Amino acid sequence: MSDFPRWKYLLVVVVLVLGTLFALPNLYVPKPAVQVSATHSAVVDQALQQKVTAALQAAKIPYLDSSLKHDASRGDLILIGFANQDQQKAAADALKPVLGDDYTAAFNLQSTVPSWLSAIGGRPMPLGLDLQGGVRFLMAVDQNDVIDKQETRYTQDISSLLKNKKIAFVSVARDPTRGQGVNVVLGSSADRTAASDAIATEFTDLTVTDGANTGNRFVLNASIKPIKLRDLATGAIRQNLATLSNRINALGVSEPVIQAQGEDQIAVELAGVQDPAEAKKVIGATATLEYVAGMGEARTNGRTWAGDQATVDAVNTGNIPPDDHLYYNREGSIAYLVSKSIIATGDELVDASSGNDQQSGSPSVNVTLNSAGAAKMLDFTRDNVGKPMAVVYVETTTETKVVNGAEVRTPKTTYAVINYANINGVFSNKFQTTGLASPKEASELALLLKGGSLAARMEIISEGVIGPSMGQDNIKKGLNAVLLGLGLVLLAAAIYYKLFGLVADIALFFNLVILVAVMSAIGVTLTMPGIAGIVLTLGMAIDANVLICERVREEMRNGSTPLAAIRAGYEKAWATILDANVTHLIAALALTTMGSGPIKGFGVTLLIGILTSMFTSVTVTHAITALIHHGRKLKTLSV
Repeated sequence: MSDFPRWKYLLVVVVLVLGTLFALPNLYVPKPAVQVSATHSAVVDQALQQKVTAALQAAKIPYLDSSLKHDASRGDLILIGFANQDQQKAAADALKPVLGDDYTAAFNLQSTVPSWLSAIGGRPMPLGLDLQGGVRFLMAVDQNDVIDKQETRYTQDISSLLKNKKIAFVSVARDPTRGQGVNVVLGSSADRTAASDAIATEFTDLTVTDGANTGNRFVLNASIKPIKLRDLATGAIRQNLATLSNRINALGVSEPVIQAQGEDQIAVELAGVQDPAEAKKVIGATATLEYVAGMGEARTNGRTWAGDQATVDAVNTGNIPPDDHLYYNREGSIAYLVSKSIIATGDELVDASSGNDQQSGSPSVNVTLNSAGAAKMLDFTRDNVGKPMAVVYVETTTETKVVNGAEVRTPKTTYAVINYANINGVFSNKFQTTGLASPKEASELALLLKGGSLAARMEIISEGVIGPSMGQDNIKKGLNAVLLGLGLVLLAAAIYYKLFGLVADIALFFNLVILVAVMSAIGVTLTMPGIAGIVLTLGMAIDANVLICERVREEMRNGSTPLAAIRAGYEKAWATILDANVTHLIAALALTTMGSGPIKGFGVTLLIGILTSMFTSVTVTHAITALIHHGRKLKTLSV
């Protein structure tokens, strides 16, 4: 008899039911939507929601619904659903001037999956750039910024070297005449010779030459060697690629494409991203922190300024001491004089995480510095206990203006003091930065800092949104390919193997259902290569049933009874099926682990498909066959 344990029947039923449930969300097409979210500390509430809906009604743009939601990573946001993409685009264009700079209105997709299905974890597969559309950025790396940063480091390092060597000098500063290089001014010819030897020995990447003498000022010119400049340019591209990868991974984007293009450009493609503003804020931003000595502060009551006199004079007259900067807090109500000498920067951060200050409960960022930054912080705090230190938030954005009909993009750097307090004790590598406006801002800053600092400033020179029209065409062609392949395989199996072929067809259909369910449950992004993997899986899955049917036929020819032939067919074919699929699994695993982008997407789909096909082709077909033939007296089999 063809015995089949009851627990296996139960297993098949449970898997098929769960597979159907988790594959079901893919039948619900998401609708176009516009997402309104805040920048930094702006408030998203019902009043803003009413303002948004009123603006849409005034512009006579129909919308389906409007809801106020809370997202764990993005905070509060408003989601407005529309019937089509034309209404979506018109709404986004109408809302941007109404919302101003404090809010962003970006394209999004609103799920239409029923709440009961979402409650059990059902979700559709995210679609790739070639299916769903997405965003493509082309970013230019500012190579001059690389040189500026390196020369600033050399300026500080040369000053420290001369102090350690006890060589008297007048000044060490960037060369103002040539635009590049470092000028070292000394008081005597002997000091210049000693400084030249020390710098050339310590910094082999610099070319040191004597400059012009004026009275008792003896000048050295130090410039970076060409080979070092090339290494800096290459290293900047490499570090920015790694930094962008870290930031995008933190965003949770599946299978992003990040690659160098030319000598000073980086292309970024974000599959399935419908919120380019959010992506641009994280990718294009060069936000970081600077820790500097505080020199004074002044506050305003809206009319006059009061506080440190030097700070008040700097605000009122615009005459800022040459060694200081004048910055303000975010609200512009407090002015600060801070030293131009930076203690530590975001370049020296090892880790950053958002949290809350234990004393005040306000949002904070817990910072860990590397050894170089920790040493400088230790030296400064040890010598300045009781004195103020300022934390400056530096953010570079790109402003776009239309000049003579053409878009002109210019970088804009803003500085805001987010924390100004006296140093209560000595610390070095680990400390806390407070003064942030909201937990969302603390989370965003920690993300940028932890993702890594960009080696050079980058500017987004082109931004393209790949529309869904091309994706819909790809989806249609991919779906046709799957249905055509599935239909031909089903037809061939039913004709050649009769009843056993129909059983294999049922199993093949459920193989597709379970494959889609697994990919949806674990969040695999579906791309065109992934669809190719599905088609290949369907073609390969029938191989196991071919082996089983041929083995059953062979047993019947050898004189076995029908039920004995069924049992022997499954038992004897299993070893061959296992061997064949193990070799396929090894190949799929290699594609998944060693491939990237489309190759990885194909490998993941193939890997999951092989595992599901082994279950449906053997266990599911065996269960159906046993259910049909069990307890019957058979003389022959329809195979």
